[in-house]
Amino acid sequence: MQSATHNLSRSAPLLRHRRHLSSRPNPLLLRPLPSSSSLNPSPLLIHALPDRLRSLPSRRLHSWISDAPLSSEPERAESLTVHASSSSESIEESKPGSGNLLQTLQLGALFGLWYLFNIYFNIYNKQVLKVFQYPITITSLQFAVGTALVLVMWATNLHKKPKISSSQLVAILPLALVHTLGNLFTNMSLGKVAVSFTHTIKAMEPFFSVLLSALFLGEMPTPWVVFSLVPIVGGVALASLTEASFNWAGFWSAMASNVTFQSRNVLSKKLMVKKEESLDNINLFSIITIMSLFMLAPVALFVEGVKFTPAYLQSAGLNVKEIYTRALIAGLCFHAYQQVSYMILARVSPVTHSVGNCVKRVVVIVTSVLFFRTPVSPINSLGTAVALAGVFLYSRVKKLKPKAA
Repeated sequence: MQSATHNLSRSAPLLRHRRHLSSRPNPLLLRPLPSSSSLNPSPLLIHALPDRLRSLPSRRLHSWISDAPLSSEPERAESLTVHASSSSESIEESKPGSGNLLQTLQLGALFGLWYLFNIYFNIYNKQVLKVFQYPITITSLQFAVGTALVLVMWATNLHKKPKISSSQLVAILPLALVHTLGNLFTNMSLGKVAVSFTHTIKAMEPFFSVLLSALFLGEMPTPWVVFSLVPIVGGVALASLTEASFNWAGFWSAMASNVTFQSRNVLSKKLMVKKEESLDNINLFSIITIMSLFMLAPVALFVEGVKFTPAYLQSAGLNVKEIYTRALIAGLCFHAYQQVSYMILARVSPVTHSVGNCVKRVVVIVTSVLFFRTPVSPINSLGTAVALAGVFLYSRVKKLKPKAA
């Protein structure tokens, strides 16, 4: 008896301590006590208890067992569930959105179309100009095809027709003039020399851009920009000295194209054409195309006469259907590649567009050399490569801003 009392007195503080540790009410204690037949714990459970607890009466032993702290496994599982949910949410947030992927694919498709249309334009245009050497007429026809596409675009509401004032038309007129001359000089050069050589000369566009901006806008280039112009000029000079199809008419026509196209950029900044909401880049290009047609068509009729007729082509020994088909494809690609170029420019920075234009020139030169089997010497290839490398360098250093003094 004394031993039992001693054991009970030693276990009492332990029981009180167990009750104190339980921070939550035990649902088992809220239930009515079970019958005496169910008060006997399992022999396995009693065997697992410490020696000092085995001698407790069954009711008190049941009370201690029922008052023991509940397992924390549900809390741990709940915690794991919460963490897994938050982790999955963070993973979902870190995944690139389907919208970004779609935009990237669209941009890649636009660059591909830009290059493809440019390649086809240069090939078919060269084939026409090689046998039909009337560049003013051909350029007018290309503007006519572009004008027809613009009218269809506006009529079908593929792109909203702009609301433009007479003052805006007056401001756009100089841009349309240099745009007309730039494309005319390009066609004149393509009719005289190889496609690859024309585009090698046109790689000097950055040189004239820097020169005209300094003369008319007061924008002085940084030393890095000037340094990037050295390989451009040197590469074009090296390629010109070794060009098999070189002639001065083709050379100066390509140079004039550089001057007019870059003066268009200078005029855009100088005149600061105010655009309404409906007059975006695509509509601006569309209006310039229509104005170019009205400016150049009378000149073509006056200077070259009516030459693009079936009777004249047959008298010249040309295949009428073949010439018409190639001229039409060239006109479609002529307008399409410029339209896509504006669409790309609306999605990327000017530097990215400039780099893409440099890559486009490389693609056009390589494909034209392969298609027309243009004879190219190693020195000529080196000059072209150096010039294009300079254009790429220029496009990279152009975005570097000079440090403030």
